[in-house]
Amino acid sequence: MDILTLFVIVPVITLIVLVFTKNLKQARLVSAIGMTIQLLMSINLVFAYIKEKKINDDIMVFMKDYVWFEHFNIHYTIGVDGISVAMLVLTSIVVLAGVFISWITDDLPKEFFIALIVLATGVFGFFISIDLFTLFVFYEIAVIPMYLLIGIWGSGPKEYSAMKLTLMLMGASAILLVGILGIYFNSNADGGALTFNILEIAKVNIPLDAQKLFFPLTFIGFAVIGALFPFHTWSPDGHASAPTAVSMLHAGVLMKLGGYGVFRVAMYLLPLGALSWSSFFIVLSVIGVFYGALAAVKQTDLKYINAYSSVSHLSMVLFALLMLNKTSWNGAILQSLSHGFMTALFFALIGMLYGRTHTRDVTKMGGLLKVIPFISVMYVIAGLASLGLPGFSGFMAEMQIFVGAFQHEDMFHRVATIITISAIVVTAVYILRAVGMMLMGPIKNEAHLDLPKATWYERTGVILLLIPILFMGITPIWISDLIRESIAPFIERMM
Repeated sequence: MDILTLFVIVPVITLIVLVFTKNLKQARLVSAIGMTIQLLMSINLVFAYIKEKKINDDIMVFMKDYVWFEHFNIHYTIGVDGISVAMLVLTSIVVLAGVFISWITDDLPKEFFIALIVLATGVFGFFISIDLFTLFVFYEIAVIPMYLLIGIWGSGPKEYSAMKLTLMLMGASAILLVGILGIYFNSNADGGALTFNILEIAKVNIPLDAQKLFFPLTFIGFAVIGALFPFHTWSPDGHASAPTAVSMLHAGVLMKLGGYGVFRVAMYLLPLGALSWSSFFIVLSVIGVFYGALAAVKQTDLKYINAYSSVSHLSMVLFALLMLNKTSWNGAILQSLSHGFMTALFFALIGMLYGRTHTRDVTKMGGLLKVIPFISVMYVIAGLASLGLPGFSGFMAEMQIFVGAFQHEDMFHRVATIITISAIVVTAVYILRAVGMMLMGPIKNEAHLDLPKATWYERTGVILLLIPILFMGITPIWISDLIRESIAPFIERMM
């Protein structure tokens, strides 16, 4: 069996074994073993990819192709480049950390872990797919479990949040499907056969009118899950009602499908459409960056603070992609990875804090650094990474985004970049405000004087997320080298 299909097979085997588990202990053990294997596979894939690229100049490596529906030329076609490999590593780490953070889930534990791993299976399949139809199927597999995970295991207005999230993402999926079909029916513009294969479509000169028509549909279809303004409102409500591990996967992994899909499909296959529509969507992304940051300042609920922070950071990813140059694209990929680890860490810590203090309101907390130092210090580190402090993953990502954006010399792009940069100041405000109110000063609630320390499984989940944040911050060149060559074909398409 090929190395990439294992990324789908291992979760499926884990799911089958989970069906036969009888209690929480068995369910979490099976989930942890399965996802640990997945993480080891992703680390092995990194080294295998680096070795393969030394002897293979193809855009995608480890490619396999199996006929699925011959009549429509639909294939199970898979392969990876450096960007895909990095996203697989991100997913593996966040999912395993989520399993540890959910270690004591006692409400239908078997069903919870099954839904969680079904979501992960869809994400893994999405990142290895080269056939558009297969990619869309895995996208749907990743999205659908969110309704159950929030609606059953969530809190607060969980039914409303689950329904809102599902309806908005399904609506975006319908728009995306129209865009994909538009690409498919124009894939024979040069006289060849109709195909869903991304690499084959990239060789075709799709007519300009078709690109202008289907680019916004494809872009919006993917970007809604990436928190595109003004279609972002499902995200904060979904975060607030979701259980901790689901919030981690929601923001850390699922929302990354948006930026990845925009880059891999919309921009790569419809470059002239991207050039035509970029200015319009840049305006929306800039509004999203600044609006998300300002909205976070107004929140006192920790989950809403992080949710609106995610809107801001992921709008910055879309902004960087729309700059249409190599430097900003490199920054966009790094920002996606950085945000994935950072926001998963945030939500893990928020869940740990809520489990101890029974509140997410920063105005009702204070002095927690004295009581639960490990959790508090980790929260500070996550905050410093979020505001882009040098030495953490966010700094190099944002630096490349802004350097790439400033390569445009016209007034429109320069003004948009300056506005986006100014959002960093707002980010510092809500991060430092939350840290100051929650962790510093006197203890406001006597019930908080004797809070339990972090357990071994909580520390394991947190450290899994902390390592890549520090690794990317201290040695960013390594991850940059991994993805830089993969950006070159996209640049060629834009020339």
